[in-house]
Amino acid sequence: MNRRELLKLLGITGVGGIIATQLSDFSLANAERNSNPLPTPDIDLPKTEPRLRFVSLADTGTGNQGQYAVAKAMTEFYRHSPYPLALLAGDNIYNKGDINKIEPVFERPYKPLLQHGVNFYACLGNHDVRTKKGTPQVEYPHFNMGGRYYTFTRSIVQFFALDTTRHVDWKQQLEWLDRELRNSNAPWKIVFGHHNLYSSGVYGLNQSLISKLTPLFKRYSVQLYINGHEHHYERTKPINGTTYLTCGAGAKLRPVHPSDWTEYATSQLSFASYDVYADEIAIRGINKDGKIIDRALISRTT
Repeated sequence: MNRRELLKLLGITGVGGIIATQLSDFSLANAERNSNPLPTPDIDLPKTEPRLRFVSLADTGTGNQGQYAVAKAMTEFYRHSPYPLALLAGDNIYNKGDINKIEPVFERPYKPLLQHGVNFYACLGNHDVRTKKGTPQVEYPHFNMGGRYYTFTRSIVQFFALDTTRHVDWKQQLEWLDRELRNSNAPWKIVFGHHNLYSSGVYGLNQSLISKLTPLFKRYSVQLYINGHEHHYERTKPINGTTYLTCGAGAKLRPVHPSDWTEYATSQLSFASYDVYADEIAIRGINKDGKIIDRALISRTT
């Protein structure tokens, strides 16, 4: 039995939780050596200007060198490919969501982007809700959260931010999501939340979220779900029309071993960028050195 199979057997509590904690200290050198990435695809990007460009990252709030390196790469990317918004997919402040740490873990590393008017839209992660159930972050103006879960529209995209933590009323949230997706006229529907559904990292498949969310994704043609929680970069093949993208390598790393549903995966400090066109989204994974590690096109009608 290998390490990943053992983790699946043990789960994420008890002994499994101890192992997961040890893996959270996985060194950057070991992570990159054992990432076992799939080949980066070579694609032809559309030549026209996108209708919208945005970026995403998660598990950022450490204040460590890794976070600042990724933030610097994001700033460099902005200089030649400006974007108006960034999605923060949770664990915005380690380890307990203390809003008093907001300056070193958010305002300082992303200061150049904030000064250029980039709007960050956050959702809550499991570490964020350890202080006052995450309420100080919901109320923090630069996270632009319209509640514990909320929706907003930019250009031809409607975004839906979820609260996937233990404090959410799932019945109420699912009723809200069903209603908002049903009423949406946006060509592109993108959902983001902290926890993974399909992942090849420490936590693997999240059967609970798969059963809650995928029926709605399929019914209302959600093309993309973005998450963190796993500290690597991974893009799945379309699963019932939805691509799942993990971008939790915004500050620290854990190993990843590609699964049957994986299109590309690697354990490198990184963020993701998205150029939205009428019928396609061009995705790029970009590491801390500004190197493009992944390219893909997803179709609006897949």
